[in-house]
Amino acid sequence: MILDKFGEFCDAVACNTGAAGTYLLGSQIDIGAVRDVGNGEELYLVISVDTGIKLGSSTGTISFSLASDDSASISTSTSTIHFTTPAYATSTTTDASTLAAGTVLAVVALPWEGNAYERYLGILQTTGTTAISAGKINAFLTKTPAKWKAYDSPSQA
Repeated sequence: MILDKFGEFCDAVACNTGAAGTYLLGSQIDIGAVRDVGNGEELYLVISVDTGIKLGSSTGTISFSLASDDSASISTSTSTIHFTTPAYATSTTTDASTLAAGTVLAVVALPWEGNAYERYLGILQTTGTTAISAGKINAFLTKTPAKWKAYDSPSQA
């Protein structure tokens, strides 16, 4: 996988620990006046867990969205949403299997059709039910996402 520093939103960026709500994370990417993201080629959004995500007091949910807006301070209420992960259940333990370090939450091709892209791209975190007490994510754009997957070894007959 090739990673360009200018295509990076979050590099071990801490999730927002505020109350349930939506928050802007990390850096934003200025795609300028031309809104052809990827310049006619497939471009992928990758979001992964850097440090296990957990809650402080009870079970809740967390999801992440790729959003665009006309300003770098991407609005949590009026921005254009292009992709949203499922709402992942979080736990009060750091070993919650769905949100452990190294978990890949999304590898998705950016949509070419649908909502038009505005000038700035960014990542929004939406926390449901209760605040996050720990956790960091990585989020970036790449033309070459990792496609490696581990499989069990075949049984010996």
